Amino acid sequence: SLPGATVTLAIKDAPKGKKLQAVSDARGEFAFRVLPGAATYVVKASMKGFQAAEKEAAIGGEDRVEVTLVLPAESK
Repeated sequence: SLPGATVTLAIKDAPKGKKLQAVSDARGEFAFRVLPGAATYVVKASMKGFQAAEKEAAIGGEDRVEVTLVLPAESK
C-alpha cells in the first residue's frame, strides 16, 4: 500500500476541466462518489519518488468498482 498518493478521477474523453481528487489513506485506499449512470473514467495516481500510473474503469449505474494501481519507484 502507498499512503499519501494523489489520485484523480476524470470522465474519459470529456473536455479538460472537472476532475475529482483524493489522497490515499493509511492503507493506500481511496474512494470517489460519482453520479449514477454508465460512464468510463480514467483513474490516475501519483506520488513523489514514484512513476504515475493510470487505468480506465467502466461504471454502469451505482456499481462499486475496485481499481488497483501500482506505482513503480523511480529509478535513480
